[in-house]
Amino acid sequence: MNRDGAVRAGRFAGTGAAGQRTGRARRGFRSWSGHVHAHPHTFESPASVEALSDAVERASAAGDRLRVVGAGHSFTPIAAGTDVMVNLDGIRGIVAVDESAHRVRFRAGTRLRDIPALLEPFGLALANQGDVNPQSLAGAISTSTHGTGLGFTGFAGTVTGLSLMGPDGTVRELSAETEPEAFDLARVSLGVLGVVTEIELQCVRAFDLIAEERVVGFAELLDGLAERMRAADHFEFYWFPHTDAALTKTNTRVAPNGAGPGRLAAAAPRNRWATLLDKEIVENGALRLAVELGAAVPKAVPSINRLAQSLVSDRMYRAAGHEVFVTPRRVRFNEMEYALPFAAGAEAIREIRAMIEAKGWSISFPIEVRCAAADDVPLSTATGRETMYIAVHRFAKEDFAEYFRVIETILRSHGGRPHWGKIHTLAAAELRGLYPRFDDFCALRARLDPEAMFGNRYTDSLFGLGRR
Repeated sequence: MNRDGAVRAGRFAGTGAAGQRTGRARRGFRSWSGHVHAHPHTFESPASVEALSDAVERASAAGDRLRVVGAGHSFTPIAAGTDVMVNLDGIRGIVAVDESAHRVRFRAGTRLRDIPALLEPFGLALANQGDVNPQSLAGAISTSTHGTGLGFTGFAGTVTGLSLMGPDGTVRELSAETEPEAFDLARVSLGVLGVVTEIELQCVRAFDLIAEERVVGFAELLDGLAERMRAADHFEFYWFPHTDAALTKTNTRVAPNGAGPGRLAAAAPRNRWATLLDKEIVENGALRLAVELGAAVPKAVPSINRLAQSLVSDRMYRAAGHEVFVTPRRVRFNEMEYALPFAAGAEAIREIRAMIEAKGWSISFPIEVRCAAADDVPLSTATGRETMYIAVHRFAKEDFAEYFRVIETILRSHGGRPHWGKIHTLAAAELRGLYPRFDDFCALRARLDPEAMFGNRYTDSLFGLGRR
């Protein structure tokens, strides 16, 4: 059997970006942030499930390991490999819609950015979204991707069915009715149980969001953070280190033609040109300038952050849900995110601020804080508990190792679980204590893929199962 070769990644690392060519090819890939590079001997982009099955059978017969990659937006080497890489961009779109139950079955390569247009004819929408949308649906499910809002789970919590291809190229249908145990564990799988080919999601009626963006004092925000999050449909905030205020984002769900409650009734539709100006020129352009200057002159970062914070103004607007949730990310960065027990979040943030000040670091990127409902998905980062997510970032041109390592100790001390697609240092021994059904998942993996074909050295470290 072939063994994994070298992948340029330490314990803090990223995935590879997907290629677009069809057929077989020898090519390299790298992550969206540019942190990890790898060189599989074969890269495949099948245009059908039948072609995918052929690719899986060939890899199995050759003793190769196979990893599936989407947009490369993960920051760990979860999709990296040196044998066979497969991209599912050619296997996308809607398979079926149950309009009465609001359930929609998608092909796994469907990108999140394409889903709103696909659902529009049916008057449906995803229940929730994160703030970026280039990812493939399979990738988002497999890494426990989430949005914000204590009334909503991450993507995996909305999965009602899966099609999973095994090492022999055959597909098995998983659901709570057909194979409940396997389905339960496969909803977040990191791609190590097989290749997901279709995903059925519980969707909702289309909705608008009324967005309120407000600048709030840092101490005041943390003192009432739990109450703010519980009072809103969706709430998150961004805090630039070295400042005393944060930008909060509160989103309220309303029917597409319905009036907002109380003062929110005054929210006007956001002008598309104003949106382009804000998101592309002001947000991304100004951030690019700030982080480039900060990377060149680190001592200037506190002053830059304070200036940037002072220029932020309050605003309120209304748009379709996906248009409010998603923000384009043009400035590349590396990210670590941990899922903490909800009640522990505010104290952990205070400790992070104190540590940044004590270390004298110059941190140009904001810290992002979100929340999610508890779910029952065994490897979801929110399994069994309401969750507060704390994410830290560094500009792609800056070294993140010390910053992430020290902040990780704080987040771990509060019982945090690392986001599966973002940078962390944990391995099987630590992860086992964070997930009550961790061993059940490992047992299912050993049954479905006894040769660990659908893995790499990184996933071997996570689950303690690899090739000898």
